[in-house]
Amino acid sequence: MFNLFKKEELEINNNLSLISVASLLIYSAKIDEKFTEKEKQIIKKALIEMGAEAKKIDEIMEESEKKVKDSNQILDFTKEVKNISEDKKKLIIEALWNIIYSDKNADMYETNLMRRLSGLLYLDNKVVGDIKEKVIKKNNDISS
Repeated sequence: MFNLFKKEELEINNNLSLISVASLLIYSAKIDEKFTEKEKQIIKKALIEMGAEAKKIDEIMEESEKKVKDSNQILDFTKEVKNISEDKKKLIIEALWNIIYSDKNADMYETNLMRRLSGLLYLDNKVVGDIKEKVIKKNNDISS
């Protein structure tokens, strides 16, 4: 049983997994056709929370941007990500909501994307909704 946990940690900490996570986040950030510096910082913070080494963040981001540019399907990015722990998925979902609300607005494309992602990542809609509310509350507290 403990070997399963070790294997998962190795999987998420290898560059390929982190590139998949970053690609998913970048793809989502670009869905509104704006990829801001604030969104990049949210992605970098999420990658560090998921175990990326700070010195490798720029390399991971660069590889991920290439991957996003060469793909037009979100399924390319969720294949590997759907197999990580629920806790790591929750970190990703929180980063996604932070990206979406970084401009204080969620358009219909972004909310549709989140509905699709909750299914593709095998996360309960209630969990995703709770994370969304947490992010909205945090953003409202910051701007107050």
